[in-house]
Amino acid sequence: MDQTKRPLKIPPEFATYAEKHGIFDMYKRLIEQLVIARPEDPIAYLINQLKKENDDVPQIIILGPPSSGKRSIGKMVCGKLRCAHLTVQNLIDEADIAVRDQMHAFINEKEEIPTAMWIKVLSERLQMYDTVKKGWVLEGFPQTRDQALAMQEHGIYPKHCIVLEAPDTVLVERAAGKRIDTKTGDVYHTTFDWPGNPEVQERLEEPEGQSEEAMVQRLVLYHRHLHGILRCFGQVVKTVNADQPKADVFSQAFSFLCSQPRSNAPHTPRVILLGATGSGKNVQAALLANKYNLVQVACGQLIKQAIAQETKSGMAAKPYVEKEMMMPDSIVLDILKDRLCQLDCVTRGWVLHGYPRTREQAEQLDKAGLRPNRVFFLDVPNDSVIERLTLQAMDPITGEKYHMLYNPPRSQEVKDRLWRNPKNSEENVRKHLSQYFAYVEELSDYYVEGQHINADQDPHTVFEGLESMICKPLPKNFTT
Repeated sequence: MDQTKRPLKIPPEFATYAEKHGIFDMYKRLIEQLVIARPEDPIAYLINQLKKENDDVPQIIILGPPSSGKRSIGKMVCGKLRCAHLTVQNLIDEADIAVRDQMHAFINEKEEIPTAMWIKVLSERLQMYDTVKKGWVLEGFPQTRDQALAMQEHGIYPKHCIVLEAPDTVLVERAAGKRIDTKTGDVYHTTFDWPGNPEVQERLEEPEGQSEEAMVQRLVLYHRHLHGILRCFGQVVKTVNADQPKADVFSQAFSFLCSQPRSNAPHTPRVILLGATGSGKNVQAALLANKYNLVQVACGQLIKQAIAQETKSGMAAKPYVEKEMMMPDSIVLDILKDRLCQLDCVTRGWVLHGYPRTREQAEQLDKAGLRPNRVFFLDVPNDSVIERLTLQAMDPITGEKYHMLYNPPRSQEVKDRLWRNPKNSEENVRKHLSQYFAYVEELSDYYVEGQHINADQDPHTVFEGLESMICKPLPKNFTT
């Protein structure tokens, strides 16, 4: 055979290693930091960036009108993620003495603190060890669009921005019952969150500026600047309804914090679709391959193709196919590896279905360097699977497929000549279902990041769920 016509095979470990260690994301991050910081010595700057133990730390902004619960949610988030809690007040208190005195002078004279001064204080605070090491939650800042733009100019941009919202009437009512613990700074409410400790009750004080007139003025000022601020943060903004129990607000906010924004780093999908017979794996694989130019790899079809081409692995598999015997995993893996290591699969990505069926097969696939970066379980109730398959039929003349319930033939003549595949008998379908459910639990335990999709719905609805998880990084699992 002409050597130039042989399929070029690339070791799959290259892409797996790059994704495991975040090589492409690291390149992206370094280039971004280099453009933002514009250091005099770029090489030394990049070396210092690489020395950081962890750059993937929380960087969160929590905004909202007065009395919306920013302080409470901010403390709960910091407690969960163990990061630094930054507020407007502690930014002032922790600034240098000269700067702090200047800021207090502006406040006493009821003048706005210059944006440049705010950004200087914030930049210095974010360079401290705790914020660099553990991340930060910035509460109630920026307060204007100019401040938001100035933050961007200095390379301060959040990974997540949570905006709490509630009706103004609710906020005014909340403000009337708001009380502050003078010792700890904790916020309480006379109706909704009264402390049980008598000592805490004694030192509670009503904060200034909580009258109805003062609240209305603060709300007007907040709404005037909000739209301009949100335009600066684009896709990282999540609005949460604050007019509900604190636990529900935190739950929605934390779910958003677990999500990761879409990255511009190169990403080659390696997708495995797992599901019982009749769950729609073939349809979804075809849709993904068509839209994203992935290579569709059906394990059963690949074995037949290897036998037809009389490859070494195909000839080894032929006796097992002819006698309808269980094929050794090593032969199936050799056939899969030959295909998935070819240039088109490595460069474009692939979507595999029909394999693995057991935990052992999944482990062997990983050892061969063919670890997927997305695994989906297509969940369909057994009754729906039986209904899908047992009522299928095909017109032997036209080749058109019908379903007696959802797509019945239009004439009695066509109905009389329909052919049903014996493999789709209810007995065979139940047999295949039992085989799948015998191993699906151990597969689910092995692929801990696998996503379960409700496949008992319209195929295009299922596809939307699949592609949303392929295009965006999977949610984080924060540990306490």
